[in-house]
Amino acid sequence: MGKSRGRRFRQVPFSPAGLEQRCHEGDDPDEEPAAELLEKVQHPSAEVREYACASISKLLQEQQAIPAFLQRDVVRCLGPLLMDYSLAVRETAAGALRNLSACGGFEVCDDMVSKDIMTPLVALLKECSTGLDANQLSPEKRIEMDKNYIEDIANEAINLLWNVCECSSTAVHIFNKEGCLEAVLLYMKKFSTNVDLAISAANCLQAVTEDNPDLLYSFNASSQQVLETVMLCPESTMKHILLRTLTAGIIWNIKGTIPPGSLGSMINAILKIFSESLAIDAGETIIRMKEAEKNRLKLAVEGETEENMSDVTENCVLSEDYDLEEMPKGKVKKGENDIFDFLPPDQRELKEVTALLMAQQTALEIIVNMCCSEDPSDDEWEELSSSDESDFMENSYNDGSGLLMSPLCLSDEVNSAFLNNLIPKKILEKTAFPNSVALDICMHNPSWKPLIKKLNAVQCRALTCLQNILLVSDMDCLGGASLQSIAQHLSQLVFAKMELPTDTEFLEAVTSALRAVLQTMASKNISQSVTPEQLWTLCEAGMNSSSASVKVNIVSILGISGSILAKGQDTAEKLKVIGKFLLEVAMKESSLVVAGEALDALFDVFADGKEAEKAAVEIRLLPALKEFQPVFKMRMRKGKGKYSTDQLCVLDNVKMNLRRFIAYQETLGKSPTCNNEEL
Repeated sequence: MGKSRGRRFRQVPFSPAGLEQRCHEGDDPDEEPAAELLEKVQHPSAEVREYACASISKLLQEQQAIPAFLQRDVVRCLGPLLMDYSLAVRETAAGALRNLSACGGFEVCDDMVSKDIMTPLVALLKECSTGLDANQLSPEKRIEMDKNYIEDIANEAINLLWNVCECSSTAVHIFNKEGCLEAVLLYMKKFSTNVDLAISAANCLQAVTEDNPDLLYSFNASSQQVLETVMLCPESTMKHILLRTLTAGIIWNIKGTIPPGSLGSMINAILKIFSESLAIDAGETIIRMKEAEKNRLKLAVEGETEENMSDVTENCVLSEDYDLEEMPKGKVKKGENDIFDFLPPDQRELKEVTALLMAQQTALEIIVNMCCSEDPSDDEWEELSSSDESDFMENSYNDGSGLLMSPLCLSDEVNSAFLNNLIPKKILEKTAFPNSVALDICMHNPSWKPLIKKLNAVQCRALTCLQNILLVSDMDCLGGASLQSIAQHLSQLVFAKMELPTDTEFLEAVTSALRAVLQTMASKNISQSVTPEQLWTLCEAGMNSSSASVKVNIVSILGISGSILAKGQDTAEKLKVIGKFLLEVAMKESSLVVAGEALDALFDVFADGKEAEKAAVEIRLLPALKEFQPVFKMRMRKGKGKYSTDQLCVLDNVKMNLRRFIAYQETLGKSPTCNNEEL
């Protein structure tokens, strides 16, 4: 509707029901253990405190348990434990607070910040960065645990910081003010020995650097050198690919600190990393990694069996003078355990695949933001909505595109880097459905099943990328793919199966991409490849969706197709069907945004042409719009608090265009041709 804007991505933590509502839900079976465990975190024994924090951490992964802990001020109970003398307590307390922030959502994170979680958290992060006193842990405990407490505590703490900064502008302000950047960069430098910690730090820094101009002043040459070192790390594991991708995203966020002379080479380096990530076939990687896991577990089983047999033989030899039938204590009897007992706790192959999919999703989201970074400002939108009426017909209807949009374009540096690294071509490849063999592997392995959602997320991000690239670049960047072939590909994604897709995220992404393709084809006077049957099937599926975005795309697609039909001959009957459909959507749709898009589509379809004029008369378009005009104005007045500034600006544009269109139709009604047709 109006000017088509590209979509930006932000990482959005899960947000369950409102905090206040959850805190007053009445009796909860989790209240009793919550009270008991929160009492134990004050126990003099460090082991009891550690046990209590670990138990709380586990319970906080369940949403229904969160209200009971919130009622008992869990943040103020656990916050001081971040500086407990026991390192084990610090780690488990940080882990519990991390789970609370991750599962609680925006309101819980805001509540955590208001209860001053940042003070002990910042102190802990800084202490970890300078090195904690390892002697605080007994030598026996260190040997028993065989772990680096400093880095493990830092990993929990940095994830907690990431979560609260994602949800709270106050937390970001404290991050800036307290100079947390130095500590986070130090954690990133650990990439060669602890890539998991480096990834956590990079995730946090990527979130904090987005739209945070105050932090830019803290980035000096030394800071940039750290990021450049991490981005150029040579390791080829999937985790390191993810780390490089996140680091590239950080550098994109702070591009304002890079000297203009170095900007082109830096953008090229960023997109080279994204290109390397997207070049990897995730489906083939799943197949290969699953086979690697199978072989590793097989060897582990064989090794354990040989060890057991050796021990049994040795014990039998030593006990020849004793009871030969005695079974050595602690040994595994055949059939007592199965292969799952030998599964490693880290599931390294699964983590590698997960890291790859996260890297690809992150790369695609940043590319989307690159395409949107030069979106028009609010002032430009205001100019668009208040343009001179005398230019209305010329600017809106005679460009052949049926759009109220000025051309968007990428900067020369970004466009050149896109082409050099074949980014659009690789994005197009990622829009295909995931590998069926890989999907089958995931479906039949419970621990791998969550990868299906990640595979689908990558496809949806790729479709959104394709949409934005079509809006801001030219066809040369798509590796020779024609608009018709892209439109056919997208149609196949929608109509390949017997039933139309119902997944809202996918339907929104694929219809957005299809809309962008058809817009581009219309602007170039290229014939449409979507058949009327497919179009109506898509309309029915889309208008049954609960997503306003899907409905907006559907009516826009219908408007584009109708505007092309209006230029042909003997199309009045089809235009009548389209007109009636769009009128019904405009008048009956509960979402004002969808209704406005339907009106905008009507303007496009009936803007010009004898067939359009004939169809408009037969469906009584002018009287219907005259009757609806005051209703639309009233709905806009009542809905001002429900919509964003951008949406209201575009709706205001539609309202103005409705008045102009009615005047235009009245002029047509006075012409001799129209009068003769009415007679």
